[in-house]
Amino acid sequence: MTATTNGRTRKAPKNHLRQLFRLFLRLGLTAFGGPAAHIAMMQREVVDKRRWMDHDHFLDLIGATNLIPGPNSTEMAIHIGQERAGWRGLLIAGACFIGPAVVITAIIAWGYRQYGSLPQVSAFIFGIKPAIIPVILAAALPLAKRALKDAWLWAIAIAALVIGLFGVNEIYVMFGAGACTLLFFAARNRDNTLQGFGPILLQVPAIVVSNARIFFAFLKVGAILYGSGYVLFAFLDSELVAKGLLSRKVLIDAIAVGQFTPGPVFSSVTFIGWQMGGWKSAALATLAIFLPSFLFVALSHPLIPRMRKSKLFSAFLDGVNAASVAIILTVCIDFGRATITDWRAVAIAAAGAIVVFGFPKVNSAFVILGGSVLGYLLQLL
Repeated sequence: MTATTNGRTRKAPKNHLRQLFRLFLRLGLTAFGGPAAHIAMMQREVVDKRRWMDHDHFLDLIGATNLIPGPNSTEMAIHIGQERAGWRGLLIAGACFIGPAVVITAIIAWGYRQYGSLPQVSAFIFGIKPAIIPVILAAALPLAKRALKDAWLWAIAIAALVIGLFGVNEIYVMFGAGACTLLFFAARNRDNTLQGFGPILLQVPAIVVSNARIFFAFLKVGAILYGSGYVLFAFLDSELVAKGLLSRKVLIDAIAVGQFTPGPVFSSVTFIGWQMGGWKSAALATLAIFLPSFLFVALSHPLIPRMRKSKLFSAFLDGVNAASVAIILTVCIDFGRATITDWRAVAIAAAGAIVVFGFPKVNSAFVILGGSVLGYLLQLL
């Protein structure tokens, strides 16, 4: 069995699979708060604590996940697994990160179908959201130091931040930043040509999809959807609710489930699938929504070191990475606007910042879970 480190092939020790299993199963059980928070937790575990890769390569993986459709944090888990232990690591890391959320969501979906209501967890959600903000910021700082290497990349990041705050879709921001950096590089290096683009892209084979109706419906979503979980729900509203396949109430409740369960918010489709046709539909919907992520990562992962070797692609990736930092900051600002609305939220965010920045060795999962408990207690006042 082999794996790669920053593009170099090496023999993967047998314990790597066990390490990936334990780490991503734990993250799958404790990673609350959306993709930015999940990636921040992965960075602390994989880069800062275990040193499986450096910040530069981790940042390249973030940029790569932003350029392909699907849930970013799930794709990061899959990238890390493939980096650590090849295709087996890809499957184990992805499955362990997704699995807990899917199982928890399936149990909730069964209860919802039986009783028609969700548990009351709003007080805990109230505390989770402000606690996430310092976790994300702590992850963004070292990434910013690596990504913003010169004045031009600072300008790209600031422009991406401003554009993102105006609500422009992040995929346009990412490709726009990459294209601007590529043009700037070409202007400074007029002797360079576009050699190297074709051979890299031609290595991507075609993807075959199933024709089963429910499977294909969710496969299409997983294969073309960019953006956050909220973009997912907007897409499902037009794909399912507008066509009479799902009620808007169920979709809204699915959003709530995605908020208070750990792991990727895309696991909400397990809930939606169960309401559409029981456990079989839930299984098909879940498999379909995540399958493209495994395929896209498997196809794109070997290209990342080749992109770095190409000066043109490397310039493009530098721009994407600068925009990635800006998007992380945009998430923090949006979170702050939406969640820090009273003294309780301020207190939770401040307490989280003290722990994250004052005691960096504390696992970020405890910060988020502590924020959840603190939110519940403060809501009693």
